[in-house]
Amino acid sequence: MHQVFLGVGGNLGDKRLNFQKVHSLIEKELGPIVRKSSIYESSPWGFRTDKHFWNEVLLVETDLLPENLLERIRQIERSFGRRRKAGQYSSRTMDIDILYFDDVSMDIPRLTIPHKLIQERLFVLVPLNEIAPRFRHPLLDRTNRQLLRNCKDPSTIKKVEG
Repeated sequence: MHQVFLGVGGNLGDKRLNFQKVHSLIEKELGPIVRKSSIYESSPWGFRTDKHFWNEVLLVETDLLPENLLERIRQIERSFGRRRKAGQYSSRTMDIDILYFDDVSMDIPRLTIPHKLIQERLFVLVPLNEIAPRFRHPLLDRTNRQLLRNCKDPSTIKKVEG
């Protein structure tokens, strides 16, 4: 089994219900959720909107390989009405990012692991630190705790529930 950290977030619709639904779909389609961070609210990152995001990080065990995992994730996102536009951030009901996949590093056209912006985003690092502060970024050779300490993101993050 592979250990995968997923960043889950959205800012449209009934966020509480969307998180309940996505947890169920992840367990059905990807594998069991082993750990779950609290849910945090943050302002949008990389674009402007008045609708704040809810974000959390999940640790999932899966037998899927990275590209198969990505395809299943895209199916789950589409079930929430997600339509991706390359290089463009926008409001969305549900977004799921592969943050880490074991200690694998890969960079192919459709998928980069670890996620290339982990170290720049408080909305990822705060919940990631809650469940895996000692996990080491395989390329930066820093723990999540160290990445959080060095993060320059000025965003405000507040715990919603958990």
